[in-house]
Amino acid sequence: MEDRKRDHIDLAFSSRLEGKHADNRFDYEPLFGTHSKITKEYAFAGRKMRLPLWVSSMTGGTQRAGVINKNLAQACAEFGLGMGLGSCRILLDSPKHFDDFNVRPIMGENAPLFANIGICQLETMLDNGTTDKLGEMVEKLSADGLIIHINPLQEAFQPEGDLLKRPSLVLLQEFIEQTKLKLIVKEVGQGFGKASLKHLLQLPIEAIEFAAMGGTNFSLVELNRSNAVAAEVFNPFIHVGHTAEDMTRLVNELVDELALDSIKVKQLIISGGISSLLDGYYLTSISKLPAFYGMGSAFLRHAMGDYSKLQTFVEKIDQGWNLANNFLKVKEQ
Repeated sequence: MEDRKRDHIDLAFSSRLEGKHADNRFDYEPLFGTHSKITKEYAFAGRKMRLPLWVSSMTGGTQRAGVINKNLAQACAEFGLGMGLGSCRILLDSPKHFDDFNVRPIMGENAPLFANIGICQLETMLDNGTTDKLGEMVEKLSADGLIIHINPLQEAFQPEGDLLKRPSLVLLQEFIEQTKLKLIVKEVGQGFGKASLKHLLQLPIEAIEFAAMGGTNFSLVELNRSNAVAAEVFNPFIHVGHTAEDMTRLVNELVDELALDSIKVKQLIISGGISSLLDGYYLTSISKLPAFYGMGSAFLRHAMGDYSKLQTFVEKIDQGWNLANNFLKVKEQ
């Protein structure tokens, strides 16, 4: 105790919040909660999660990515998270990197797991009549379904990118008509506008993942790989898009505008610029559809080395989520 009190004296001045603003999204109510663990299960795609936290798709297909995926899978098993794999396109060409994606044995049978393919690759497979390979890939990975990432700007900026011949919505509708796979549709860093969200909400898919502005932007990733002229010309596109909060409110508007029986999507994964658990807590709380929150780069930072670093990170998120549930009340909109 003496050491603790000494720390309090030493840190008192450096811990002042002068000039900093309160987080006005919440009322802090310290009288009514306890530190007891709130135990809850969240259903997703026939599996169960213990935290409403989704590991957003990042990477795969290299030895380094294999280490990352296995660490993430271990965290999913231990803490009850869901996970989207990075693009699995490489598995359609060769089984060489299968082990980098084969995380179901680590995750166990409870946590949801989704494979991932891009919309341009889906278009090629629809044109070639080879979409059955997607079902085979999902089955081999023991995944629960397939994420389709919508990334027209990323592909346009990628030096070796593929170009769409038909609109993404048309391709999604065509694929839905011929598959029984559970699907998640996501963007890659710039989110969806209201018209796109309106159409997606009316598709019979498992979830929409926002991948909104504010997080990792894969269009910018590709521009950073491009030549200087391309980067100069295309850079303004990077600043076009929608934030996670904007998109949550757009979906809420659409829930009010659309007939309830026309909304087919089951839930949202609110991701993109979610830099703290309180961002996730707030947006999932105000969502009018069942919602999880997703993070990508925050996990990536802690998943590159020894698992213990990632374990500590997720353990603290778990504790923080419990504190938020016990002591914070989201203010009425």
